[in-house]
Amino acid sequence: MKRWSETRRVLAHLEIISRTGTPAALATVVRVVGSAYRREGAKLLVCADGSMTGNVSGGCLEQDVIEVARRVLQSGASELRTYCSSHDQVAAWDLGLGCEGQVEVYVEPVRTALSLARDMMAGSHPAAFVLCTLLHGGTLTVSSTACDGDLGAGDLNRAVLARARALLGQDYAGLEVCGDRSVFFDALEPAPELIVCGAGEDVPALVRLAASVGFRIAVLDRRRGRLDAARFPEADRLIHADGEQLLRVIDPTRSYAVVMTHNFADDAAYLGALLSTSVPYIGVLGPRERTDRLLETVRPNRVPARDDARLYAPVGLDIGTDGAEQVALSIVSEILAVRSGRPVQSLREREFAAIHA
Repeated sequence: MKRWSETRRVLAHLEIISRTGTPAALATVVRVVGSAYRREGAKLLVCADGSMTGNVSGGCLEQDVIEVARRVLQSGASELRTYCSSHDQVAAWDLGLGCEGQVEVYVEPVRTALSLARDMMAGSHPAAFVLCTLLHGGTLTVSSTACDGDLGAGDLNRAVLARARALLGQDYAGLEVCGDRSVFFDALEPAPELIVCGAGEDVPALVRLAASVGFRIAVLDRRRGRLDAARFPEADRLIHADGEQLLRVIDPTRSYAVVMTHNFADDAAYLGALLSTSVPYIGVLGPRERTDRLLETVRPNRVPARDDARLYAPVGLDIGTDGAEQVALSIVSEILAVRSGRPVQSLREREFAAIHA
């Protein structure tokens, strides 16, 4: 999820600098052994004009990687750097932040526009693709319907293409050997979409935070006037839709949802529609008793909110919230925990009514 959003920012930055002919170097984490702040596929774009996008660590490697990128920009030759924090190595590089591992970073001059990758990430229906980077060679971009780029040899192109097609739709990044050449495969699938039902005053904070951790964002509201792009610059989609129309505009297999219109009838309509889908996480803002009344409205004989495995009501982790920003933090944290399968205490588990204490 993080790699998808970071790659999208890198490609957007590349598109901007390509218009001016500004040279750039791309640093990518291609191998991690042990513990490190970022994993394979993390990217940092360094441009000759001084602008940068992304990161390859928590800040401890960036300065050296930037220096390597500047050298690559001058020489035009790619470099593979190894950083190690293991105490038994004389020439160790201190990764800091408690990391104890080895990180390999490949820094290459950007010679192609990667237009196919950009196209796969664009629009309201992004698609999976694989970036195949031959170390000290070219780049191949592969989607389910197209292939762009060249690795310099027909047999190598065919072998890499076959491997890339096998990786399509997976969340995978790794350095592999094809023939006798090292190729880094970065398989990216679209990040999950957070469906926010409601465009009230507390929603922009949730949109900002969810987008910052990598979610694609869709904000729905039946009140067209609230769907102002200036209020939600981070949203990928602003959708004028009521509960009945919701089912026609979402992909339940790659979505999480939060219902927060602050209007009982609207919440009931959105909740009823979401419950008819396979969306794995449905958060509802407000007290548990209100959600129970919503459920009685949409499905009179439905089990209580706390007994429905997909329903998180009240929505969010039990961190003691005050204000839209903290509520957003508790909601996004809960969704990430659910997505990762991590055991944390949600507000729905709290035994007493007060949730802001």
